[in-house]
Amino acid sequence: MRSIRKSLLQFIFSGANMRRWNDKLRPAELFELDKQAHKMIVAFLLWQKNTSSMTGEERRKIGIDIIEGGLFDYFYRLIITDIKPPVFYRIKENRQHYARLTEWVLKQLEPRIRPLDEDFWARLAAYHRRDSGEGEDLAGRILSAAHMYASQWEYKVIEPFNRFDEEMQDIGASFNKRLLAYKDVEGVSELLSVPGGTALARVANLCGHLRFQIRWANTPRVPATTVLGHMFVVAVFSYLFSLYFEGCAQRRINDFYCGLFHDLAELLTRDIITPVKRSVDSLPALIHEYEDEELRRKILDPLDQEGCGAIRERLEYYLGLATGSEFNDTCVRSGRVTRLEGFDDLQAGFNRDEFDPKDGQLIKACDNLAAFIEAYSSIHNGIQSPHLYEAQIRIRRDNAGTQFGGFSMATLLGDFD
Repeated sequence: MRSIRKSLLQFIFSGANMRRWNDKLRPAELFELDKQAHKMIVAFLLWQKNTSSMTGEERRKIGIDIIEGGLFDYFYRLIITDIKPPVFYRIKENRQHYARLTEWVLKQLEPRIRPLDEDFWARLAAYHRRDSGEGEDLAGRILSAAHMYASQWEYKVIEPFNRFDEEMQDIGASFNKRLLAYKDVEGVSELLSVPGGTALARVANLCGHLRFQIRWANTPRVPATTVLGHMFVVAVFSYLFSLYFEGCAQRRINDFYCGLFHDLAELLTRDIITPVKRSVDSLPALIHEYEDEELRRKILDPLDQEGCGAIRERLEYYLGLATGSEFNDTCVRSGRVTRLEGFDDLQAGFNRDEFDPKDGQLIKACDNLAAFIEAYSSIHNGIQSPHLYEAQIRIRRDNAGTQFGGFSMATLLGDFD
């Protein structure tokens, strides 16, 4: 029987505590959650570029492989958190040593992941047990290129502060060499242009800036999650819930990327906490109008103008521009985006690839769940801010009657008592 447990949700969130480049001087803290979010945003852009001429079924297969490959790598990384990348790469060079490490990692992951879905667990185990000498398929090459881009982006942030460090030159050269090995992946050359050189490079670069925007900016928290990291947590939660409800492949893809992009507008407006948004009746509508205008001007229109109209259309769908909110349940019928009555309507009648279904209410619940865990984790780490207690109370109250089929969000939140 499938189940989504508190331990799995906390495990996913634990990347918020993992500092990156921990042995280098950093102008700002860099965390694993942020790196994973940036990686998957770039993977989305490359997936769109490289599958535009494929059938819908082929695109979905590669899309699922990219998302699940990204998740499987992230889960593995959470277990081996204390092993530095150079040491890990040395271990991977020895098949016997790597196989032993992998079996230990899978043993740690099994009680967390397997209760969610047996097939998902089997795919995760097979992914990590595969022969590393087989070479990468397109999904694997997209993920590797996205991984390199996101890591190099971080390197460029810290490089000016570490010119005294003799390692930095070798690290920079290594990134350049490894990224050039993926130039056959369509879109990689565009990403390697100067920031803002192309619309694609501009989107990838701008999204990285979301790691500098701290959520709950006026409330002390530990860990102090960023907007970018929060987006990744919501994306993972959304994908796993979609899997739990046996969502079709297109629904799972849509739910993941809707979660990943749901706060994209905060590039332009910053994170505005809920009490402020609710302080004036007309303020949410004004903010939403401004967000839409700026999104079109700075991100969507340039993509369209440079021949990336398909990427623009997908982002518009994920951001809910046709219906007024990313948190509306939608499908596509006869080429038109249609707002559905809610979860039950989508689940019963539109859970098929041809309808391009996207959960809205479920993603909103995942957004609330991620915020709840942010507050809960900080309180349990010793930060006793009244704002955090108020947020927990509000989220519990707002979700008291939230049901998805037979699944109760109130019951899940009750596990955190």
